[in-house]
Amino acid sequence: MTVPSLEVSGLAFAYPDGHQALFGVDLRIERGERVALLGPNGAGKTTLVLHLNGVHRAGAGTVRVGGMEVTREHVQEIRRRVGIVFQDPDDQLFMPTVADDVAFGPANFGVTEPELALRVKEALEAVGVAELADRSPMHLSGGQRRRAALATVLACDPEILVLDEPSTHLDPVARRELAEVLLGLDRTMLMVTHDLPYALQLCPRSVVIDGGVVVADAPTRDLLADADFLRAHRLELPFGFALD
Repeated sequence: MTVPSLEVSGLAFAYPDGHQALFGVDLRIERGERVALLGPNGAGKTTLVLHLNGVHRAGAGTVRVGGMEVTREHVQEIRRRVGIVFQDPDDQLFMPTVADDVAFGPANFGVTEPELALRVKEALEAVGVAELADRSPMHLSGGQRRRAALATVLACDPEILVLDEPSTHLDPVARRELAEVLLGLDRTMLMVTHDLPYALQLCPRSVVIDGGVVVADAPTRDLLADADFLRAHRLELPFGFALD
């Protein structure tokens, strides 16, 4: 039986102030799947994501990435396996050049030359910004910065890409270009988003969390066609958007 990229079983978590954020979440994502994680603000999406790389420790249940349980002793390898692309590229781009930023992660995980240079080259090519290697991240467009941030994660060769609101603040062209890059990657993806059309474009499957529990796990198109369900969980398609 193939080991899934992600397996969450009975995950429960409460914050120190007593707020219970997750109530027994189960989630399995197979290798190569692209899954959207949907839900209203405060539903538990971010809390769940922060369990995937060991920032939060489960109060109950388990999280496994590529078969490895997320525990304190495994946290270094888990953080290599779970590549989180943050909503704000400034959280990932802080070096003098784009190439320096892309090299930073794998170097910290022990990758050395000449493998390091190859990782940088391949990651930049994968996201279509190889010509920007020697540019300062500060001088890139929003779409270029988003793709450079994605390259910093790809260079670490993660088991699963976690994308936090990837389409935020992108103009239509940059949004399309990023979608084309993501669709061309042979990676397992978990995309956290409020952008329902982007979820439909990129992720055949969607999981909806509300009130700290999974309330739906189904084909994205089926979920978005259910207006009553969307309304009940404070999810909304853009005005005028119609499913084909």
